[in-house]
Amino acid sequence: MRSAVRSAATRSEGETRELAADLAASFGGGEVVLLSGELGAGKTAFVRGLALGVGADPDEVVSPTFVLLTSYPGRLTLHHADLYRLRGGDDLELGLEELPGPQGVLAVEWAERLSLVPWARPWRVTLVHAGDDRREVRIEAGA
Repeated sequence: MRSAVRSAATRSEGETRELAADLAASFGGGEVVLLSGELGAGKTAFVRGLALGVGADPDEVVSPTFVLLTSYPGRLTLHHADLYRLRGGDDLELGLEELPGPQGVLAVEWAERLSLVPWARPWRVTLVHAGDDRREVRIEAGA
């Protein structure tokens, strides 16, 4: 089975959040979302949308400076990992492979810094600056 790829253009942070909220509204638990994109590309805005879609408070979601993993309760618990400050192998000590669990969703910013991807069918989201507040968002569902 081939994976489904969806591309979208967003013109604001609000549209990026809405795109993610629509995606997460269909989640039933156990999903992993791996986010990639340069600094300021909209990864955290996308995670705020995921929070909205799983019934968590999107205003609680921040781009952490030193906290690497935060959980937000909702219809499903959103586990938010930000690997920006990690270097080779440090992620193995976080225990991410134990998440998200059947009642949770795991969103990993800077997923390219993972030493390995232990999940069988993660969603992959790539965000790219397209000028001003516009973003190109590529969403690939796991096969």
